[in-house]
Amino acid sequence: MAKIDELSLDWQRNEFMGLNVANERAAHQMLDSPKILEDPLALRIIGAEAESRLRFRLAQFQKPAERACRAGVTVRNRYAEDELARSIQKGVRQYVILGAGLDTFAYRNPFPSLRVFEVDHPATQAWKRSCLKKAAIPIPASVTYAALDLEQQVLTDALRQSGFNSAELTFVSFLGVVRYLSREAVISVLTSIVSSMPAGSEVVFDFGPPPSLLQVFRGRARPGRTEMLFEFCSRSSLPQRLRELAYRTIVNWTFKNNDFRPTYFDIKSFTRDLKRIGFADVQHFGSKELNVRYCKDRTDGLRIRSESGFRMHLVKARV
Repeated sequence: MAKIDELSLDWQRNEFMGLNVANERAAHQMLDSPKILEDPLALRIIGAEAESRLRFRLAQFQKPAERACRAGVTVRNRYAEDELARSIQKGVRQYVILGAGLDTFAYRNPFPSLRVFEVDHPATQAWKRSCLKKAAIPIPASVTYAALDLEQQVLTDALRQSGFNSAELTFVSFLGVVRYLSREAVISVLTSIVSSMPAGSEVVFDFGPPPSLLQVFRGRARPGRTEMLFEFCSRSSLPQRLRELAYRTIVNWTFKNNDFRPTYFDIKSFTRDLKRIGFADVQHFGSKELNVRYCKDRTDGLRIRSESGFRMHLVKARV
């Protein structure tokens, strides 16, 4: 697996600004039937040039690892939109999309009473608006853009400045972002959700669990920010602490020149953190549960496979 800092600048831009994920959603519209996520704007928003490149490379998207990645991307979006629809029946009127990238929900929103807040880095938002303009996709009056650097600024401030109603029930999607942020930034975002939204509001987000050394060495997972993989505490057994120390030492030494390290979370300790922050209910979904819900009985091989490197867990947490 190539180091992210050794990949082309175009690839890095596309990865961090969301074009790579948008390409997965677009490929899904072209290759897979039945569709997990119906998105009539997926091809239009990536633009003619990106669509042309995508069509030229369609065979690559049928490789097992690519299918698994596409399944993960489409399933997490479908799950968020399903849960949003359910929450609207309970009175939710605000939808916050953190790290919106080229997400198209706001431009095909079927709920007249729903206000959508797209939160993202200002450079990404400017690029997205240019993509919308080129594709002749109108921006509805129900959409509000809130510019925010999630690593440097506080979510509560950005929402307040954008006219967000902190007394209104809200649903939040936080997809495909956690792995790029520091642990402190992730906790800050989740804490802001609890402090700025009323009881009954919900957030859906995904994260990856720490990979094993074997997965890292076989190129099936990228080494993470090892200072955040484990919790050292006085209750840890000596063998456990030695294993953790060995992991940190080997990964840091082997990948010392790798500038990008995803942030991973241990499932049990992360759940404790969420409850400590103030979430009243936390539900966790792994690949098995998601495949049963969205990929059952498919014959095209489209399903989430953790061994492919796309190791995803979904969480729904209620304030």
